[in-house]
Amino acid sequence: MRALIITFGTRGDVEPYLALAQRLRSEGHDAILCAPEVYRADAVRSGVGFEAAGTWMHDLVRNGMTTASGPIEVARAARRMTAAMRASLVEQWDAAQRTDPTIILAHPKALGGFHIAERLGVPFVASLPLPFLTPTGEFPIPFLTGRHSAGWNRATYQFNRFTAIAYGGMINRFRTKLLGLDRASRFSDFLNHDGIPVPVLYPISPAVVPRPRDYPESAHLTGYWFRSPDVEAPLPDEVSAFIDGTTPVVYAGFGSMGFGKHAEERGRIVLDAVRSAGARAIVARGWGGLQAAQSDDVLVVDEVPHELLFPRVSAVVHHGGSGTTAAGLRAGRPTLICPVLGDQPFWGDRVHALGAGPRPLPMRKLRIESLTERLTDLLSDARYAAHAGELGERIRGEDGTGTAVRILGRIEST
Repeated sequence: MRALIITFGTRGDVEPYLALAQRLRSEGHDAILCAPEVYRADAVRSGVGFEAAGTWMHDLVRNGMTTASGPIEVARAARRMTAAMRASLVEQWDAAQRTDPTIILAHPKALGGFHIAERLGVPFVASLPLPFLTPTGEFPIPFLTGRHSAGWNRATYQFNRFTAIAYGGMINRFRTKLLGLDRASRFSDFLNHDGIPVPVLYPISPAVVPRPRDYPESAHLTGYWFRSPDVEAPLPDEVSAFIDGTTPVVYAGFGSMGFGKHAEERGRIVLDAVRSAGARAIVARGWGGLQAAQSDDVLVVDEVPHELLFPRVSAVVHHGGSGTTAAGLRAGRPTLICPVLGDQPFWGDRVHALGAGPRPLPMRKLRIESLTERLTDLLSDARYAAHAGELGERIRGEDGTGTAVRILGRIEST
């Protein structure tokens, strides 16, 4: 099997696919990760082939997140990305021609994978770390929350036609001008190709999101995809020394949820609340999500591998990105999620429903008093730690990448 794995986004959108590529290579298959240039070094360290695509778009997103003053400015910046998106499609096609894959797996954000697979006549598999594509009556599309009827829940997944509607012109130019394919309908169903269901691999633990009873056979919850740990890369000395104290240590990081001018205010709120709860903090800056001054009870870091750090802290506090949520639960750490947008409220609700943390605290409601209350609850209620520990054991017992490789092998051979 020669798999081209195309993805785009922040680290949480890339890390699972790097893990899958690593597992494919370890089992004797060819695997090439196609992602923004910033992830090349990670691919090389993992022994994985790499093709760059979407670097320009990645840089635009990152710069927008770290300098914008709010979601409205981010939306305005997104409208300036058309040229970068077109360039990414060309890069994906170039990568496919160089690698000659026998199967393509792609995150929907990358846009090109489905059409490139059609042009090459090879199987296509969709994948994303969120149960977003497959309609179910058990919960609405995970950008929404709340309890609703099964019919209403299923209807919300019509949102998936948005990509074809919003980017239909760009995609059709790509199909007709570059790939030599017929135009696609702007109302096309992403999960069907000429009446045949498109397989979807969700790198999600069924212990966290139980498989909906009405899912079709083409939808697979494989378990999370984690890379093999790098035993030669321990935690930095300053991090290990900080953790070794007697006072509880809380990890706090809001990833790419920057919106620049609020970062210092959020940092002040987080640090005052952590201190009021009787703890110390390791603060991750991310893409401008938090800014804080280092002190005896605060360690500020840029990036530390979650798989090394999380098992050694008392609790984790974050925005609820799928990758950070998975890492915290795998480590068995009680978790508080402060969601901002997108799927983050969904993961916050799942953590609370599983008993692994308090009710999520939306970022817009973040105040010293409210965060202190949640943190005190998070650290003092032993039930959160117990439930998180049990959940972590179940997740660590899964073989998500192995399951995915077996499924891909069956798809590729049919």
